[in-house]
Amino acid sequence: MKRLLVLVLFGMVLLPAGIRADDASVAIIILKSPQSEQQIKELLKPFPNVKLRRIFREAITGFSVEGSQAAIAGLNQSHEILAISPVNNYQAEMEENVKIIGGEEVRRLNRTLTGKGITVGVIDTGIDYTHPDLRANFHGGHDLVDGDDDPMETKSNAPGKSTLHGTHVAGIIAANGKIKGVAPDAKIIAYRALGPGGSGTTEQVLAAIEQAIKDKVDIVNLSLGDEINGPDLPISLALNRAVDKGMIAVAAAGNAGPNNWTVGSPGTAAKAISVGASTPTMEVPTLLIEEKRQKIRIEPLTGSRNWTTERSVELVDGGLGTKKEVTHAAGKIALIKRGGLSFTEKAKNAAAAGAVGVLIYNNTSGGFTGNLQELVTIPVGSLSKGVGDFLKKHGLPLTVRLEMEVEKDRLADFSSRGPVTVTWDVKPDVVAPGVAIESTVPGGYLALKGTSMAAPHVAGACALIKEAHPDWTPAEVKAALMNTAKPLRKNGGDDYHAYEQGAGRIQVDKAVKAGTLVLPSSVQFGKFQLADSLHRHKAYLLVENKSGVRQRYSFAVPERRDGLLWKVPLPFTLAPGEKREVEVEIAVEPEFFRKKIYDGAIRLLAGAEEIRIPYVYVLEEPDYPRVMGFELTKGDQPGTYRYEVYLPGGAEEFGIALFSQADYRFVGYLDTDRNVKKGLLSKQIAREKLPPPGTYVVKVFAKKAQKEDRLETTVMFGKEKEE
Repeated sequence: MKRLLVLVLFGMVLLPAGIRADDASVAIIILKSPQSEQQIKELLKPFPNVKLRRIFREAITGFSVEGSQAAIAGLNQSHEILAISPVNNYQAEMEENVKIIGGEEVRRLNRTLTGKGITVGVIDTGIDYTHPDLRANFHGGHDLVDGDDDPMETKSNAPGKSTLHGTHVAGIIAANGKIKGVAPDAKIIAYRALGPGGSGTTEQVLAAIEQAIKDKVDIVNLSLGDEINGPDLPISLALNRAVDKGMIAVAAAGNAGPNNWTVGSPGTAAKAISVGASTPTMEVPTLLIEEKRQKIRIEPLTGSRNWTTERSVELVDGGLGTKKEVTHAAGKIALIKRGGLSFTEKAKNAAAAGAVGVLIYNNTSGGFTGNLQELVTIPVGSLSKGVGDFLKKHGLPLTVRLEMEVEKDRLADFSSRGPVTVTWDVKPDVVAPGVAIESTVPGGYLALKGTSMAAPHVAGACALIKEAHPDWTPAEVKAALMNTAKPLRKNGGDDYHAYEQGAGRIQVDKAVKAGTLVLPSSVQFGKFQLADSLHRHKAYLLVENKSGVRQRYSFAVPERRDGLLWKVPLPFTLAPGEKREVEVEIAVEPEFFRKKIYDGAIRLLAGAEEIRIPYVYVLEEPDYPRVMGFELTKGDQPGTYRYEVYLPGGAEEFGIALFSQADYRFVGYLDTDRNVKKGLLSKQIAREKLPPPGTYVVKVFAKKAQKEDRLETTVMFGKEKEE
């Protein structure tokens, strides 16, 4: 089975689960220990219907196969196999930024730090290596889609097939022409793992990581991810292996914010640097309800004209944005509900009616960010469902005022939040600019947003640090970025949570000069049980003096909370090059706590510098999603279907309920189960269990620890041809 995943670029969107007609499945087989090619073939001999595709030795220990799901499942009989993971699909989503992270300051203070001699692998949609800003730094690559050594971006006249994502990412890292990347002299090697339309598979991404390890690149950037907040997917495991082999791995966190538990793989890889998105200095449009003096932030759609009007204007109800519903919007802003028509159609209808702007509010809870597929003559923005409902309830038409506010160093609403299920790791690790980022694309330049744009800022920063400190390990480079990051604050003045921003926004000028490194650079204290009257947990930190002078260190006692006691080390001194492991302990009385997840930062004072080490601890079963990543596809046999779903903590009760789309009448259960183990669940549904042909609302639910989560989608079952 192949699940739809996404590259984290805004401008493309996550498509709904669809029905595939493929009869053959591709799966990744992870072995307990290395096997020769002959041994693998012997292992597959009893399964003549399973075809060997690729053997992996660097990224993971294993291989990929193709065959029916039933045939592949038979491999579970082998004692040599550790795990079988279905191949997932990936789909492309889509000079202030360099200045804000300290890149220009690095060049001013040390003109030799430009990334020279450092090689960065870009695993993406390929690169337009003929672009004048990239030509000099392109040093070859591999196409894992077509199986050759030409990693050119897809060029196609077919709508939706051409790509630009990899070229944009590469430009942020190392453009050197009209615009300059973070590390303008770094070498770029392109690994085209995503083909036409930005589509690719786990197998292709794994093959790219494998090749990057063989090529001994210094840094690898993956501006791609999925919706599964789990640490155990193959690409996350492969990135951990790559780091163990000396490669710095950078991964986008995802664009599924602002909810918690939304960081997706491979941004969940423990040893990779997971990157969220912050805002550079920018003007943000706001809507002021004059009689209430209440301000509402507008999220401009990608491709929209700028909101520049600073005057009072009337806001009117534009329904769903049909031509008939916006006829009264001349000289006004149309408030339009999401759904029914594309964003572009809604905006074009309003523009034709003479509207001066369009605000599209969500039809499900929360906000959203999208893109316009054509140029529209008026600005278009999005609002959350709550804001849209509030405005309509307040009464339309309504006089409002458009104002522009300067905003800097805010966490982008779309940026995925952590922590990671199962391990409870702090993710993302850091944030970097990911909004309105101009970079190279085939044939020119374009401003895009997404954590896809934030991650290459970090990859470029790593190139500068690695150039300055070639002997530093990936963990030390990661620590330098996290130890020197700037914690970001919300409009109200409170810090964002550790599991929202990690250590904060990177400051590469400070990271290259880091005189002290603390590893690990974040701490998770595990899961506490409410039944325990007192629970103790220790964390061990390695403090290393990288400066040329003797340094005194002291830990600040963290913020006091009822029921939480800290034990921190006494002050100590380290000579240049000396390191010491220290112990930090917390004692928790769970009865005093009301929330399920707590976070903060341990503060180490190193002379005049302060180093923050973000931490997280959770109580009982925290409030993470119990079900994610559901997809239903056609099965191996005519008339059958199969589903796949990820249960990060397992489930005491699990089920897939069907409802008629026409009248929402309960039809029955597609499947139910009890005491399901955590991880990926994959099953085939026999023909006799399927409902009559038609369109159905599917509700997937999982219950654990008296907490139930649901995931809802729409699927269509059709008549199968008789073979």
